[in-house]
Amino acid sequence: MTTTCKNCGHIFEGRYCNHCGQSTNTHRIDAKFLWEDIEHGLLHYDKGILYTAKQLFLKPGYIIKDYIKGKRVHHFKPISLSIVLATLYALVYHLTNVNLIVKDTGNSEAIFEEILEHYYWFVLITIPVFTLSTAVFFKKIGFNFWEYFIFEALKVSQRLIVHIFFLPIILLFDDSAATGFIIKLLMVIDLALIFWTNLQFFNRLPKFKVFYLTIFSYLLYLLITTVLLVLFILAFFRE
Repeated sequence: MTTTCKNCGHIFEGRYCNHCGQSTNTHRIDAKFLWEDIEHGLLHYDKGILYTAKQLFLKPGYIIKDYIKGKRVHHFKPISLSIVLATLYALVYHLTNVNLIVKDTGNSEAIFEEILEHYYWFVLITIPVFTLSTAVFFKKIGFNFWEYFIFEALKVSQRLIVHIFFLPIILLFDDSAATGFIIKLLMVIDLALIFWTNLQFFNRLPKFKVFYLTIFSYLLYLLITTVLLVLFILAFFRE
């Protein structure tokens, strides 16, 4: 039986249009349609956030390398994933009004607290910086800049998941000392995740080499980020 595609008007046989790929199952939008859309986007195995998030904590470096090399069917899009998780972090942070301010500080620590309060967008805009740092020190491995961009986007998603998980814990304690401890713990976890993922991703290199190259790349990231922050402050906060 032939069908006329509602998307492009092409006449075809089967379940999907062989011209544009649209399914024949295009019934009217209702509550069931909305639920299926949410379920498929967030929970469905072949493009699920939950599946990709799980893999990022089971074998992160290996699945990211597989993704870059072409194993992509079962995963949520990396850039979309980082944006969705950053948005989720922002929603949780603002709706719960979590307090990340440890104490009254001077100007020297005020910037750091601003970064903590806007962590969700800070990690997104610094993906290119992380990418550049990794590409500089791991340039002989065979991956290009844009492949490293995907690598760092998925690593950012990994860290965002951890930070989202800890937001309710900070809210639960609601104590300056506890908040300070958790923030320091998160910094350690972030570094541990970076090392762990890099060791798996660059598993063909000696572990010691991966370790010190990761340190150098992270120091370069800190240097570039600091310079950019200083330039931003000088440009927009002149008295």
